[in-house]
Amino acid sequence: MTIISLSPLDLSLAALLILALAFLSWRMHLGLGSGLLIAGARTVIQLLLIGLVLEALFRNVDLGWIALLSLVMLTVAGREVMARQKRHFTGWWGYGVGTLSMFVSSFSVTVLALVVVIGNDPWYQPQYSIPLLGMLLGNTMNGIALGLDRLTSSAWTQFRVIEARLMLGHSGAQAIENIRRESIRTGLIHITNAMAAAGIVSLPGMMTGQILAGAPPIEAVKYQILIMFLIAGGTGFGTMVAVWLGAQRLFDERDRLRLDRLKGG
Repeated sequence: MTIISLSPLDLSLAALLILALAFLSWRMHLGLGSGLLIAGARTVIQLLLIGLVLEALFRNVDLGWIALLSLVMLTVAGREVMARQKRHFTGWWGYGVGTLSMFVSSFSVTVLALVVVIGNDPWYQPQYSIPLLGMLLGNTMNGIALGLDRLTSSAWTQFRVIEARLMLGHSGAQAIENIRRESIRTGLIHITNAMAAAGIVSLPGMMTGQILAGAPPIEAVKYQILIMFLIAGGTGFGTMVAVWLGAQRLFDERDRLRLDRLKGG
């Protein structure tokens, strides 16, 4: 089956939807018009750049360049996690908690899938490794950001409850246990809902892309099931690690609540 090529005119017609939405936002005083236009411009520029980079990587498969691109993706994702929190940790902790959690979860799950499940030779073939890592990082980033935001915001607003438990002799881990549990649950809501609705309410992006590219529907479904399970694992483990590290940071070695380690508002 031949892939239908899209011309610049085709993409321009689709871009009219963003322009129309930005105009309506301006007319309704929603304050989203400029943000939509900037986001649309960033989408075009970033995707074109990554397309050129991937074409170069596909022609010259090299583990070093693939690792470098992966680290760039991780660095940007870590910055996004910190930016999406109303209150984040001060210093390197604000950036490091999310970045380390994504590195531990997304990279390990990606390598596991490439080596054990897909089994391509070489295992780091960019056709598989970069898109797979990108999907895992994107979804894990959302889960970690939501989980950490819930953790820090709840600790800030419920500090009297936490301190009362500490005064009753609870350890820091015990005092914040309920908040930690709810934070992890918040981080997992998105992927849980996505799996529950996949195939009935929505056709996930990767499956849709493969079908549009001419792949047999059953093969597209198999890959989508694999991706959904990998994303769930990466998001779950990443959120758990991030929330655990964040909860540890909220207390010092004497189990005193340290809200001074948070900033933002």
